[in-house]
Amino acid sequence: MHIVGAGVAGLSCAVRLARAGRQVTVYEAAGHAGGRCRSFHDTTLDSLIDNGNHLLLSGNQAVVSYLEDIGAADSLTGPNQAAFPFLDLESGLRWTVAPNSGRIPWWIFSSDRRVPDSRAWDYLQGLRLASAGEDTTVASVLDTARPLYRRFWQPLAVAVLNTAAEEGAASLLWPVIRETFGRGEAACRPRIARVGLSDSFVDPALRLLEAAGCPVHLNHRLRGIEVGGGRVMALEFTGGRVDLGNDDQVVLSVPPGAAAGLVPGLTAPQGSRAIVNGHFRLARAHDGLSFLGIVGGICQWLFVRGDIASVTVSAADVLADDGAPSIAARMWREIARALDLGDLPVPAHRIVKEKRATFAQTPQEAHRRAGPGTVWTNLTLAGDWTDTGLPATIEGALRSGHKAADLVLIGAANA
Repeated sequence: MHIVGAGVAGLSCAVRLARAGRQVTVYEAAGHAGGRCRSFHDTTLDSLIDNGNHLLLSGNQAVVSYLEDIGAADSLTGPNQAAFPFLDLESGLRWTVAPNSGRIPWWIFSSDRRVPDSRAWDYLQGLRLASAGEDTTVASVLDTARPLYRRFWQPLAVAVLNTAAEEGAASLLWPVIRETFGRGEAACRPRIARVGLSDSFVDPALRLLEAAGCPVHLNHRLRGIEVGGGRVMALEFTGGRVDLGNDDQVVLSVPPGAAAGLVPGLTAPQGSRAIVNGHFRLARAHDGLSFLGIVGGICQWLFVRGDIASVTVSAADVLADDGAPSIAARMWREIARALDLGDLPVPAHRIVKEKRATFAQTPQEAHRRAGPGTVWTNLTLAGDWTDTGLPATIEGALRSGHKAADLVLIGAANA
């Protein structure tokens, strides 16, 4: 069993197969596993930081299942009750969105639990997303003139889709709302990695694979696939060729552009969107806040872990073209205001640009998502860009890996 790609999609596939007793070999082009979902020690900050910030929710079922499988179920942290604090930089208003338990959302009728200047009807308009067609954008089904759009729907859509709400696919936003906010407070409690993304999602998986005798080969870039007789015959890596036996299966878990270049005739998303993350060292640990939604500025989500403040800007193609010093200065002004730090100079920081963070989750590009199966009998696809029914998130990536593993196991059982 050969898995190409050690991002979280590839790792989740490998873990499921290893736990089912299959012998798995994983190949990764980079010198590290985890893809975008990883941590590293930054020398400028002298601290462990995540490559990109990720806010998870307790209703992310694949996340919960995967962390349980790798023995990291307790590696996430967050409040005991769902609460989403926000700051509007233009007005200075602060508020907290606080869903209630149970599936009936009575919280939208309480002014203390909802966005300022919003009405209950504004939230109920979100049900329009459920019936939105595949060619419909988020902005086209919601009232963009209402304050709730700017203070809730728009930032939520951008965070989930990494695409502007005016062009983001409504059909991809709705499943997230249905599985989290639609299931009540217990399913939408915010969760972040207690130590870091690698500590939660990557390192425990690598330890499990090692214990199962399943090697992970880093710095192994797949250069080509040899096909014949309706199946994959060999894999050509930078380090050499791997010939496949009659029973060998391949799961290809690489970015869409790479997959399209490797698999003959494969249709995959072509456009992409950037994410820019900024990490700043605080003078001291900031107590009482782990994350904050920000509207009215360039920052969108602020995360605080100890004495490191990190911000995320999604759908950031324009910002990514700016220089790091300019980005840092703009981000720091907003962070200082959000944390009431006064007029402090920009501290030690690291700006991380991911210019192709996810595929562009527009209706047009969503139509180009491929399913896990291929015309080659021993080749299966995985990755957050495949047709999981979810956006390109950690949850979607993990589900794609699980689905690919299940197809392999079903095929083996029917062979």
